[in-house]
This record gives sequence, structure tokens and C-alpha cells, in this order.
Amino acid sequence: MKHVSAIIFGAAIIIAAYFLGNAYIQRANPPQIISVTGLGNENFTSDLIVWEGQFSTNSTVLKTAFDQLKNDKEIVRQYLVSKGIESGSIIFNSVQTTEMRDNQYENGNYVGSIFRGYQLIQTLNIESENVALIESVSREITELLNKGVQFNSSPPRYYYTKLADLKIEMISKATEDARIRAEKIAENAGSKLGDLASANMGVFQITGQNSGEDYSWGGAYNTSSKNKTASITMRLEYKVK
Repeated sequence: MKHVSAIIFGAAIIIAAYFLGNAYIQRANPPQIISVTGLGNENFTSDLIVWEGQFSTNSTVLKTAFDQLKNDKEIVRQYLVSKGIESGSIIFNSVQTTEMRDNQYENGNYVGSIFRGYQLIQTLNIESENVALIESVSREITELLNKGVQFNSSPPRYYYTKLADLKIEMISKATEDARIRAEKIAENAGSKLGDLASANMGVFQITGQNSGEDYSWGGAYNTSSKNKTASITMRLEYKVK
């Protein structure tokens, strides 16, 4: 029985020594890794436009200001519909009311304020997939001056509704680009590319085409240009055989 125990004990020592020695060899000779970054980009045209604007009225009587604003609102609505914009896509937001006062000072000290009247501001926004139409109307909106309405227009913002699908395509392109780079590096080193060890997505950018925009480490999302370029990076690590 003692001989059997000694044999088992000796075998255990041999097995343990093998695994420890193998682990030491692996630590002493870690697998070589190639790290590469691939780029995927795509040009696209926005298919959704958002346009905002506002107009206002002033009066010392609140009801008078509101009635005038209501009249101007109908003028604006009819004008936009006459240009081909669907009435349902024109969203009039809640009216902003401000009491206007002039501060009074004597010898540099505030002594009160004088009431000048009320200002009512009506904002609106339009969201549409008819990008060309909204662009055209936004450039012609000053025609409302002929109807007695001073409409202050904001620059349109442009978006792309199929961005998720586009992003998947770009990740595929960036991954393939990185793989080709890794294969070239391995070939030049006289080695062969092994299994993929890790993959990490980098920064996602959307910039205007021919805009001269700088890339940002935190990513960029251009909304001022209709024609855009999207780009993404993928960092891959491959084992080398």
C-alpha cells in the first residue's frame, strides 16, 4: 500500500512539473500579436430635413398682441401650404410671452423699471423627407415680409434615417481594411496571420463633404450639410503563426 501511495505521489509531482514548466515556457515565449487599425467610410445624402423659425408681435395690451400673433400664424401657415408643405408636418409650438421693461437708474443705482409692453413669440418646426422642397421654401421665406410678417428662419438641419444600416456596412469595410493591413505586415515579416485575438470599434464621425471639418477624438456629427461623409475605425489584434 505504501508503494502504491509513493507511485501516485511521484506521478502527481511529474504531472505538476510538466504543467508548471509548460506555463513557464508560454510566459517566456508569448504569442506574437499584430495590431492594426482599419478605416471604413461612405458618402451619403441626407434624406430627412428639420427646419425651424419664429415670428413675434409686440403690444402694450396682451390680448392685442395675441390676436395679432394668431393672425400672423394663419398667414404663415397658408403661405407654407401654398408652397407644397403638408399642413400636418407644420408644428406650431406653445407661445412664449415676455413682459418688456426698461430698467431705470439714478446716480448708478437701480430705482425701478418702466413697463413697455408684451412680446409674444411663436416658434414652429417642420420635419420632412422632402429635402429639396423644404430647402427651397427656407430660402424664399422672406416673401412673408410682403404679407407683413417678419419671419426669422434658422438654417435647416440634415439627417439620415438609414444610419444604423450604413454603420454596419462601414464596420465591415473597416474590418476588412484592417485584415488586409495585418496580412501585409505578417507577409513582410515572413510570417502568417493567425486567429483574431480582439476587435474594438473606434471613433464614428459624420462630416460635411468638402467642408474642411476637422476630425474629433470624441466623434463628430454634422447636421448642417446635406451631403456628408461617414467614417469609422476598427482596431484589430491578430496572432502571428
